[in-house]
Amino acid sequence: MGTSKIEWTESTWNPVTGCTKISSGCKNCYAERIARRLKMMGQPNYVNGFQVTLHEHVLEHPLQWKRPQTIFVNSMSDLFHEQIPYSFIVKVFDIMKQAHWHQFQILTKRSSRLKKLAPKLEWPQNVWIGVSVENEETKFRIDDLRNIPAVVRFLSLEPLIGPLASLELSNIDWVIVGGESGPGARLIKKEWVIQIKEKCIEQNVPFFFKQWGGINKKKAGRLLEGRTWDEMPITINDHQEQVKHNKLLHLNFSV
Repeated sequence: MGTSKIEWTESTWNPVTGCTKISSGCKNCYAERIARRLKMMGQPNYVNGFQVTLHEHVLEHPLQWKRPQTIFVNSMSDLFHEQIPYSFIVKVFDIMKQAHWHQFQILTKRSSRLKKLAPKLEWPQNVWIGVSVENEETKFRIDDLRNIPAVVRFLSLEPLIGPLASLELSNIDWVIVGGESGPGARLIKKEWVIQIKEKCIEQNVPFFFKQWGGINKKKAGRLLEGRTWDEMPITINDHQEQVKHNKLLHLNFSV
């Protein structure tokens, strides 16, 4: 298990590492920087650097984590990357189903492949699915996401590098916004963020502001209009209550 510093999750699970760039949001990929550093440090999972690599030995790790938690799947890759076989994706979904006490968050830029494979996959109640959208050019991913049969469908508008003036949130359950951070970070404009926040309020969608970003993201902070915005669609406690409820229903019907 990797304890995560990402504000909207608790832990990370990487049965796949590595990726390739497909849109402007990938330009300064944080995962690529980390993978190169880990390769230099001799970390065995990163001997291939940032090439797409499957890690069968990592698959069952969530089954060993007994404390319920929110887990970001493939923070160092993209589960719907074209180089990841469908059979391996099925294995990942099977582990998530077995580890029913956790909540899993999957985030992809490959929304077209997600849309294609979604009808073939079983979607457990503890699996959330999201797409990354960085500007108007990548907004088509939202339409690909809308009808995926997951309990929570979410948007990660990070790195936000352009306005999303015509954002429409039907069938979307959660919105995360964040600015780019690290070397070469592109600036985010306050008016873009406020516009998205207002649309979330209008359309009754939970809004999470992750960071302003920049070269020094800690200094820039994550306050928006004088406060933090940490709204979530479902908490881990809500999920546990639903698990207990389902167990009780099963027991009652079995009697």
